[in-house]
This record gives sequence, C-alpha cells and structure tokens, in this order.
Amino acid sequence: MPPLLFFLFFCILAIVLVATAFGLHVLESQRKKQVTGILRTLEGKGRDEEETNILLDPPNPDNPLQRLAANLKIRETLEDSLLQSGLSWTLNETITGMGIAAAVGVLLGFWLNIFVFWPLSCLVFGLALGSLPYAYVRFKRQRRMTAFEEQFPEALDFLARSMRAGHAFSVSLEMLGSESPEPLGQEFRTLFNEQNLGAPLEVAFANMQRRFPLVDVRFFISSVMLQKQTGGNLSEILLRLAYVIRERVRLKGQVRAISAHGRLTAGILTVMPVVMVIALLFVAPGYLQGMVRDPDGKYMILAAIVSQLLGYYFIRKIIRIKI
Repeated sequence: MPPLLFFLFFCILAIVLVATAFGLHVLESQRKKQVTGILRTLEGKGRDEEETNILLDPPNPDNPLQRLAANLKIRETLEDSLLQSGLSWTLNETITGMGIAAAVGVLLGFWLNIFVFWPLSCLVFGLALGSLPYAYVRFKRQRRMTAFEEQFPEALDFLARSMRAGHAFSVSLEMLGSESPEPLGQEFRTLFNEQNLGAPLEVAFANMQRRFPLVDVRFFISSVMLQKQTGGNLSEILLRLAYVIRERVRLKGQVRAISAHGRLTAGILTVMPVVMVIALLFVAPGYLQGMVRDPDGKYMILAAIVSQLLGYYFIRKIIRIKI
C-alpha cells in the first residue's frame, strides 16, 4: 500500500477519534449539568438565593460595567432566554458568538461604509450582526412557547380525564409526559421527575414557571396549589381552565389574522428602502454620491434612517394587541 494511503488512513482515524472524544465529553458535560440541576432542585434552592464560590471573584460594586449589568439584569435575561428556547447553548458560548459576530459586523461596516459616516456604519453593522445569535435564541423561544401554548389545553384535558379514571396527580403527570409530543412532553417529564425525586411541589412548579413564563401556566399552577390547600374537584377545575385557554388561543388567532395586513405593511415599508439603497450601491454606485458629498445630504440620510426606525416602532406598537 502506498505511503500516501497510510497517511490518509491515519489522518481519518485521528479525526474520528478526536470527534468521538469530543462528543463523549459533551455528553458527559450535559449529564453532569442535568444531575446538578436535579440535586439543586431536591435541595429546594431557588434562583434568587445568593451563591458563593471561593474560586470565583466576587462582584465588584465599584466596577461601573458590573453595576450596569446587574441593574439591567443582562445575565439573568440571557440565562432565561436560553433555558426557555430549549437550545443546548451555554451562556459563555452565546456571549462569545455575539462578540465574534459583532467584530465581523464592525469590519464589514468599515469596509462597506453604507451609512456615510464610517463610525455609524461600524456601529450599525456591529449591533446588527452581534444581535443575530440572541435573535435566533428569541426566535426559538417564541416558537417553543407558541407550540406549548397550543398543546397545553389538551394536556389539561388529559390530566382531568386521568384523575377522573382514578389515577393520582403524580401518576397523571407521568402518563402525560410519556404520551405527549415535544415540548409539552419534555416539560411534564421534567416536572414529574423533580417531584418524584423528592422536590417540593412548590419548587417544581416554580421551575416550570421559569421555563415557561406564560399566563396559562400561572393559572394551572395557581389552580393546583389552591386545590392542594383548600380541596375541591381538581379535574373539573382543569376542564374549565382548558376551555378558557382554548378561547384565549382562538381569540389570539383572530387578532393575528386581523392584524396580518398591518404586520405585512410594516415589514415591507421597513425593508423596501434598505433593499433599494443596497441595490443602488451595486447597480449604480455613483447615483447616491451627490447626496453623500453634500454637507446637508449626510444629515438628511441620517434623518431618513431615524425616521424609518421610528415609523417601524410606532407601527409595531399599533398592531401589537395583547390579550
């Protein structure tokens, strides 16, 4: 066999071994994270409790950046978004991705210089590309929340029928988690596992509320906890709650159908000027040079951009109807 084939064989073998080792390391890290989360749940610890670690530097109250991050709750917001999106990304990976994308955006803005002033172009491109990872997390979060909200009434009906058949509430949770599609099944399996391993019901429900901060979930938790304290027919309560949630979902669908024209108009009016400017820059690069060279033209371009953003903001406020 030629030496080149030996070399290729050992290279492929090394790549396979490295990929296998990396995959096993990732799986082990995920397993340790799940075990740690279960143990913390069994201890009854909430997220608001202070944690200390001698290996970590304590937050410096004199550092303005740390004070600003603490006041804006940036870390908590990112952690909650990642948890609610169902992605396996860690907080450090997300922040690193946002930083790399922002750096690429700054370089791209300096090279293209679309917004006349190169610092403005670098800032706009840096913010736009840097926010893409977070926008993707929010997109996955919204899709997961919508899917859960649509499946939730059926879950309440299932719990009510199961308890009417004589099953206990915990057994009904286990059956619901094993027979429901994602993300509903995963959430109720997690809820059952936390309760089954000894966590207080209040702690398990608090974790569920953090993973799915929906009004319907708050109604469900309040109903179960109230029935636990005062008694009553929980199956009948869940059936009525399922009916109310279905009516809310139906009303939200009607509102979205009515406001679809406004949302489409907002998207077109926002994207069309940007597409036209980019097309002119490639098709006729000298067409906009006159306005760029004019002293007042730069401020007119900046005013147009600001007006465009303000128009999109006000249109979104008008068409966004909360139920």
